[in-house]
Amino acid sequence: MTLEIIIPVILFAQFNQMTTGLTIALGAFCVSICDLPGPVDHKRNGMLYSIAFIFAMSLLTGFLNDNTLWLGLLITVSVFFFTMISVYGNRAGAVGTAALLVMILRMADLVSPQVALTDSLLILAGGTWYLLVALLFYKLTPYRPAQRALGDCIHETAKFLRIKSALYDTTVNFEEEYRKLVSQQIVVNEKQDATRELLFKNKEILNEPSRTGRLLVLTFADVIDLYEQITATWYDYKLLRERFGATGILNDVSRVIKNIAQELDDIGLAIQSNRTYKQQYDLISDLDALKSKVDALEDKSNSNLVLKKILVNLRNLGGHIDELVNYFSLTISPKGRVRSKSDYSKFVSHTEIDFVIFKNNLTLSSGVFRHALRMTLTCLAGFVIAKMIAYGHHSYWILLTIIILMKPGFSLTKERNIQRFAGTIAGGLLGVVILYFIHDRDILFGIIIFFMVGTYTFMRLNYIVMVIFTTPYILILFNLLGLGFLKVAEERLLDTGIACVLSFLASYLLFPHWESVQLDTYMKGVLKANIVYLKKLCSFLAGKPSPVLEYKLARKDVYISTANLSAAFNRMLSEPKNKQRNGKLIYEFVVLNHVLSSNIASLSADMLLTEQKNYPREVTQQVKRSITSLEKSLVQLDKDFIIDAQKPLLQLSVNNLPPDKNLDEQLDFIYKVTLDINKVTKLISA
Repeated sequence: MTLEIIIPVILFAQFNQMTTGLTIALGAFCVSICDLPGPVDHKRNGMLYSIAFIFAMSLLTGFLNDNTLWLGLLITVSVFFFTMISVYGNRAGAVGTAALLVMILRMADLVSPQVALTDSLLILAGGTWYLLVALLFYKLTPYRPAQRALGDCIHETAKFLRIKSALYDTTVNFEEEYRKLVSQQIVVNEKQDATRELLFKNKEILNEPSRTGRLLVLTFADVIDLYEQITATWYDYKLLRERFGATGILNDVSRVIKNIAQELDDIGLAIQSNRTYKQQYDLISDLDALKSKVDALEDKSNSNLVLKKILVNLRNLGGHIDELVNYFSLTISPKGRVRSKSDYSKFVSHTEIDFVIFKNNLTLSSGVFRHALRMTLTCLAGFVIAKMIAYGHHSYWILLTIIILMKPGFSLTKERNIQRFAGTIAGGLLGVVILYFIHDRDILFGIIIFFMVGTYTFMRLNYIVMVIFTTPYILILFNLLGLGFLKVAEERLLDTGIACVLSFLASYLLFPHWESVQLDTYMKGVLKANIVYLKKLCSFLAGKPSPVLEYKLARKDVYISTANLSAAFNRMLSEPKNKQRNGKLIYEFVVLNHVLSSNIASLSADMLLTEQKNYPREVTQQVKRSITSLEKSLVQLDKDFIIDAQKPLLQLSVNNLPPDKNLDEQLDFIYKVTLDINKVTKLISA
């Protein structure tokens, strides 16, 4: 991104045409906003839409700049429309942001229609330049985006495992670590979704799978199975600490899991860096030593069966790690394991560009519509203030900051406000110090490139760091253009302050979108997903297992719905206290459903790995009790939901299996968890 934006400036500066280079760079910069990770077809289409829109908005703004009323009307219509198109997804939202950005940046230029047309054509050229180079980069390195996404997904999964290791550590706070675990689950889900998009919507990988393409798809499938193994491993950690905390063995378990997590992290880095990897950690010797300690603890009064289960789970984790490591050394040829394109398409969502979707969202019940109204009114207020208080040449920064800061929810807007203001102050001080001590233009230009790389690197990783990089980059740029940097710094700080206040007030007062009102929808989603998950388990136990594909789709729905609920709950906690409700109860609901899905996953994973058995009808009836209990909970939240009359599942054959006490205990525990969920749901719905 830095190269594509800076090259036109350097090139035209050689011919004393820096203004022309900057205008072309503006087009490249706006299109770069739409260069989100994803399949190349989606990237290309998003950038093409962006090029068309930024050309049109640049032209319209240039023609209407000298008329305040017409410019105000353009702002009103454009802000509403380009905010509304986010109903078609994040990429469409980025296209809208790029169009609004070019409109705002062109507002300060009062030019003739001829110049407006020339500048718009230069912006068009800059956008086209960015598109062509971006596609060239993809053609040269088609697998790099997927490798980076997969490596990032593995890194966050390793972090999830590392947090889970702390649950065994007797020196840490259990409740605090569990909250971290729930929060990290949100991040892992986001990374999994991003990787699915890149792999399962990529025609080159699915239609003509090369060794690298198949390797990436199979590795991702193994990462998902590994994540299931991690989430399926659940114990009563408080009871574990009470029984075995004094022995020190739980801390040994924690250390082994941390080592496994580090190995996983190293694998992710190797994939991300596109290099080979050789396994570093010798898990077997540590497990043998751990087994000796477990055996030494065994006595009649204190069964160590649970510790033996932990050992088995650690061995299974090690097996998954071995699978990942094998991909660095073996020739991949198991074609049977690569699914068809139609199978993979079921794992990703598809949003059609249909006007009906846009029209159906033109109602106050739509969060996007409320956000579009809020954004429009706030930008109009910022425009009026900028026109009334003529204190500088860059009052468009007010509108620019509003566009960037305002998000559909109050909590995200509040977070961005704090980060923007803090980052602007820190970056402003850094820029002033640099300009005070350094005056050589060549050195300053090199520093600009450094800050540009930092800005685009952290654009989607860490907002406050991005702002810290962006502010000195802008101050140094304006200084090189002959403007006083202190004046620019004061103006930027004042504009940022005005925009922050407007954004904060608007998100609180204008059509607010409080998470507490939306939580019922997310809770219903979690209950429905766990009901389907339990039905898959019931089929396994009846000897009529669902296809593995259906099971994995059900598993994915559980992960996504749980992550969505956790994310909404976390956002609610950052909202004003008087807008929150049932905080403790909802947290309990989140935890109980996490425990439930973990135990279902544990049993289902065992069923997939072992030979198919036909269990007695009494066993399936235990699962059906749990399903009915969850359905009763769902009725508390959704009065229109009708409990499905469960027909008895036909057993495949006469069953002669002996009673399985361990299975009975697990199913009984699942039922008790569903009863607890029912109690909590009643309190919440009341």
